[in-house]
Amino acid sequence: MIWFDGRLSAGGTIPLDATDRGLLLGDGVFETIGVFNRSPFALGAHLDSLAAAAGVLGFAVPMATVERAVADLVAAMPGPHGAIRVTVSRGAGPRGLLPPASSLPIVLASLAPWTPAMAFQPVALATVSIRRNETSPLSRLKTLAYLDNVLALAEAKGAGADDALMLNTRGRVAGSAMANLFALIGGELVTPPVGDGVRPGIMRAFLIETAGAGERSLTSADLAGAPLFLTNSLRLLLPVAMLDGQAVPPVPPHYTDMLRRACGLAED
Repeated sequence: MIWFDGRLSAGGTIPLDATDRGLLLGDGVFETIGVFNRSPFALGAHLDSLAAAAGVLGFAVPMATVERAVADLVAAMPGPHGAIRVTVSRGAGPRGLLPPASSLPIVLASLAPWTPAMAFQPVALATVSIRRNETSPLSRLKTLAYLDNVLALAEAKGAGADDALMLNTRGRVAGSAMANLFALIGGELVTPPVGDGVRPGIMRAFLIETAGAGERSLTSADLAGAPLFLTNSLRLLLPVAMLDGQAVPPVPPHYTDMLRRACGLAED
């Protein structure tokens, strides 16, 4: 289901402006929001993240429009759960790289099915050759320029893995192509800091706050023999079962239980 220009439609097409900078230059931002039992999880944090990312790019998100889009999609959901993506382009602009002095951002939102079976599934990671550029502000934002992650994931899939472990230009762990990474090292739950080219995901922030996770630069050697898991807003927590063909120790179940309860998905 698509929300565009104040209307819902079942089709997958919308009117296209050939000068839209999101289309031509990747000049836009997005957020993906899990809706569990008809409640968008951490919606305020997602909206803040969207606004902050657009602010770095130099344009303002029409927040009332985004809020209406999310509310309309939730109201139209056929079941209790769903996945909403909100995309905001800077909008139309003249030819060239520099953005216009003023812009009219475009909001596109979509609803996709989601089931609890999509979450908490073990995954295999493969370290890929593509590096996250920690010196670029884009490494910390969800922008429409996402090809490094697309190529990293394709490389990992080609190696028989489910996701890509990405290092930064200094050889430090940045996370996966699709998620933040956590490691249990010496009894301490840790995750790479934002300065290492990490996108500050919503589930990452939740675990830092509620599970007392610390931020620490990590190398591939630090991950050897440590329980590992990934987090993102739709797949929630994914235990890493294999890293570069080597078995990874299991993750203690209480982290999974914590996220299940927070999302209202606790098993009976």
